[in-house]
Amino acid sequence: MTADSRPEPPHFGDERETLRAFLDYQRATLAMKCEGLTDEELRQRSMPPSTLTLLGLVRHLAEVERAWFRRVFEDNDAPMVWSPTVDFQAAYDVSEASGAEAFAAWEAEVETSRRIEREAASLDLAGLQPRWGEEVSLRMVLVHVLLEYGRHNGHADFLREGVDGVVGA
Repeated sequence: MTADSRPEPPHFGDERETLRAFLDYQRATLAMKCEGLTDEELRQRSMPPSTLTLLGLVRHLAEVERAWFRRVFEDNDAPMVWSPTVDFQAAYDVSEASGAEAFAAWEAEVETSRRIEREAASLDLAGLQPRWGEEVSLRMVLVHVLLEYGRHNGHADFLREGVDGVVGA
């Protein structure tokens, strides 16, 4: 991995600025954990008995971005990225996946999510979470997605160490 180039979250800032910055920090952490690896290494199940892979995490987090931003605030019927149904497990099947494809999809979903957040008048923007059939606020979505990244970046720490011994951040 190269030098840490993740965006530094503010030490002081309003709620929205802080949530946005920490989410971008977590997104950058995922990218950093995968940096410099081949497709084969990204597909490696490096922590048996777990079947998780770094590539599977990237694909899963593309689904998370779509499910919590695009599907909630723009198009409740938007298909998922890797499955015709709302099957989050499909993203973990990396047998035919490439890093280029996964990162392109993830980056596109991140940009859509960022646009939705930027265009929202406030964190109180309400959208329909189609899986629940209930409205949720943009604030709740930002916190939920931030927690998803935090959880999965913990997995990524172990997976990367198992691939090539690289540890840290």
